[in-house]
Amino acid sequence: MNIQIFGRKKCFDTKKAERWFKERSIKYQFIDMNDKGMSRGEFRSICRSVGGADKLVDDSSKDKELLTLLDYLTPDDRDEKILENQHIIKTPVVRCGAAATVGYCPDIWKNWK
Repeated sequence: MNIQIFGRKKCFDTKKAERWFKERSIKYQFIDMNDKGMSRGEFRSICRSVGGADKLVDDSSKDKELLTLLDYLTPDDRDEKILENQHIIKTPVVRCGAAATVGYCPDIWKNWK
């Protein structure tokens, strides 16, 4: 199992996700969204898995102007804008192969093998 956790060091849900995997002795790779973020391929794969880039957007983000702008963009432009501004992505994004989740979802993670 190859687990990747995309998150932020100060995010409580990210810390909970890391603890959940540590408690079960499951190895994972942590990617800090503030430092590195997602590549274009990772972003597209995660979007396919979760049902689109709109599912990744954190509606409670402090960047209200960007959230409003997303409503007026075409789907392709919206995806590109989210990829450019990854600070509006809800964390943690946990990925295992082609499967991915957004937020703290231990009920789904326990079924991954």
